[in-house]
Amino acid sequence: MSEVPSRDTARDGAISVDAISSERRDTDDGAWTRRLVFFLRIMAVIAIAKGLYHWAQVTGFVGGEEDAFENQSMAWQTATIYFAVIELVAAVGLWLATPWGAVVWLTTVVSMAVIELMFPAIYGGSLTVVVMDAVMLAAYLTLAWMASRERPP
Repeated sequence: MSEVPSRDTARDGAISVDAISSERRDTDDGAWTRRLVFFLRIMAVIAIAKGLYHWAQVTGFVGGEEDAFENQSMAWQTATIYFAVIELVAAVGLWLATPWGAVVWLTTVVSMAVIELMFPAIYGGSLTVVVMDAVMLAAYLTLAWMASRERPP
């Protein structure tokens, strides 16, 4: 006949049937991780807006006849197509809070800074754009560092 395991042998098993508490803990575990994910989601929304703006430039929804995509230099057209694609890819990765999303976003930030600083003829060389990207990058690095510190080793 089959034997019913005793209470002691049941405790030795991998499954525990202790009561599960549904009380919310008041501890601040994972606060920096939540802040990082919130920041990534905000950056994802901004990246979507920037990507759609670049696509609007390509399709002619923004600007006048003289600002048409066909009337721009080859360098401007190339940069605009590049940012139209990569910003939307970065937005997906940022929204999902994946590591590759942050890498793609970092690529867009560095690319835009290089274009603004080293090739000012393309988009006008705006230092405001570079400073804003640097602030966003510093905020990301700070949040990522703080989130990594709250994880157990």
